[in-house]
Amino acid sequence: MRGEPQRTCIGCREVRPKAALLRLVRDGDGRVKVDGEGGASGRGAYACPTVDCLAKALQTGRLAHAFKLASEPPPESPAAILASWQRR
Repeated sequence: MRGEPQRTCIGCREVRPKAALLRLVRDGDGRVKVDGEGGASGRGAYACPTVDCLAKALQTGRLAHAFKLASEPPPESPAAILASWQRR
C-alpha cells in the first residue's frame, strides 16, 4: 500500500505531505506564482503555508535552484500570498 505523496519545503527543507504544502510554479516569463488548484503544468516547488517559510522560499537563490532557471518572485508579500492561498 502506498503512502501519501511527500514533498520538501524549499524554505525550511522539512518533508511534509504534498497536500499540506503550498505549490509554486514558474510561468514562461520567469515569474513565480501560486498554483492554487495544484494542476498547473511544469516544474513546481513547495513551501510550508507559514509566512517565515514562504519568505525564505521566495528568496531569488532558492527559487532559481528549485526551478533550475532564474525566476522572479511574486510582487505580493508572503503574508498576502498566504492569505489568498488560504481562501481557496
